[in-house]
Amino acid sequence: MGAIAVEAVQRLFAPAPVGGGTVIAVALAGVAINGISALLLARGDHGDLNVKSAFAHMLVDTLVSLGVVVSGAIILASGWLWIDPAASLVIAVIIVIGTWHLLRHSLDMALNAVPPGIDASAVRRHLDETAGVTAVHDLHIWPLSTTTTALTCHLVIPGGHPGDAVLARIADELHERYGIDHVTIQVETGDPEHPCVLVPDHIV
Repeated sequence: MGAIAVEAVQRLFAPAPVGGGTVIAVALAGVAINGISALLLARGDHGDLNVKSAFAHMLVDTLVSLGVVVSGAIILASGWLWIDPAASLVIAVIIVIGTWHLLRHSLDMALNAVPPGIDASAVRRHLDETAGVTAVHDLHIWPLSTTTTALTCHLVIPGGHPGDAVLARIADELHERYGIDHVTIQVETGDPEHPCVLVPDHIV
C-alpha cells in the first residue's frame, strides 16, 4: 500500500503514458474474479476473523477494480494521465479504511482483550445475580480463537459447591446470552480464614 502511494505521488508530478484499453480489460477480469470470490465468501461464517478478512479483501479488490475500469475509460476519453496516479491514491486510502477494523480486531485477539460484542459488565451482573452467589471476582473473558471465547471467574458461594448441574446451567446461560463457549468457574465459600489470594476484584 505504501509503495502504491509513493509511486502514485511520483507519477502525479511526472505522468507516464497509460494504455487505457489494457487497463480496462485487466480491471474487468479482476472485477469478475474478485466479485465471484466475494459472493462465495459471503456465505461463510462472518464470526470467523479469517473468513471476514478474506471477504473484506475480495470486496475491496472488486471495488478497486471497478474504480480502475472507470479511470481507464476517463483516460481513453480525455487523455488525462493524472487520473491514473489519482486513482492509485484513492485505492491506497480504500485499502487502509477496509483493513483498519480487521487490524484492530487482530490486535485485540493478540492482547487477549474482551471480544467485541461481549459486555463484560453485563456478564458480571449476570453472575452476581445467580442464586447463592454473594460475590464475583477475577473475571476474565478472552478469545481462544476467532470463533471461540473463554471465561474464567471466582464465585463466592457461602453455601459451598452448588453441584455440577448448577455450574453446567451457568455455562449454558453464558453461551446462550453472550456467546461464551468455554467456561471455568472456581467456587469459594468466602471463609475469612482462607481468603482468595487473587482479590481485589478485577475484570480483564
